[in-house]
Amino acid sequence: MPRCITVFCASSNDVPQVYHDAAAELGRAIARNGWTLIYGGGSFGLMGVVSHAARQAGGSVVGIIPTRLLELEKANEQCTELIVVDDMRQRKALLESRCEAFVTLPGGIGTLEEFFEMLVGRYLGFHDKPMILVNVNQFFDPLIQLLEHGIEQNFIKPRTRELLHVVETPDEAIAYLRAFPTTSRRL
Repeated sequence: MPRCITVFCASSNDVPQVYHDAAAELGRAIARNGWTLIYGGGSFGLMGVVSHAARQAGGSVVGIIPTRLLELEKANEQCTELIVVDDMRQRKALLESRCEAFVTLPGGIGTLEEFFEMLVGRYLGFHDKPMILVNVNQFFDPLIQLLEHGIEQNFIKPRTRELLHVVETPDEAIAYLRAFPTTSRRL
C-alpha cells in the first residue's frame, strides 16, 4: 500500500462544485489513511481544496511549486513542507520521485500534461507506480475515448489500458490504493 500520493488537479476555482467536493473528499481520505499528499503547492482551485482538506484532517502535505507560480497559484504556506523549485521540469521530477502512486482529478492542460508524462513513464518502464484517473462527473470520458480510439487505430498499444486504473469516485481510488501491492514489479 502506498504511503505518499501525488495528486494532479486543476488550479482553477471556477469549476462546478462537484469537482471541489471530490477534491475535498480525496484530501480527507489521504489523511485518514495516514498517507502524505504531494501536489503542486498552490492554494487555488482543486489544488487548494485537496491540500486544505488533507491538512484539516490532520494529514501531511508536501507542496512543490516553481518560483514563477508563487503568486499566480498563491503558494500554500500551510503545507507541512513547501518546496520552491526553478521550473516545471523540476516540479514534475519531484512530484514523481517523492510519491508511490499518482491520482489524477479533473484539470486543465497542466494536469493533462503531468498525467501523460507519468503515463508515458510507466509505459516505458521508468516507474511502476499505480496511476488512477478519477473520472468525476464523467469529466475524462472524452480522454478515455481518445485512448481507446488510439488503440483501435494502432497508435497506442493495448497494454496501455492495464497501466491506468479508472474510477468514478475518490473512495474507489482509495480502495484501489489500499489493495495495491507495495512490491515493485517491472513492466
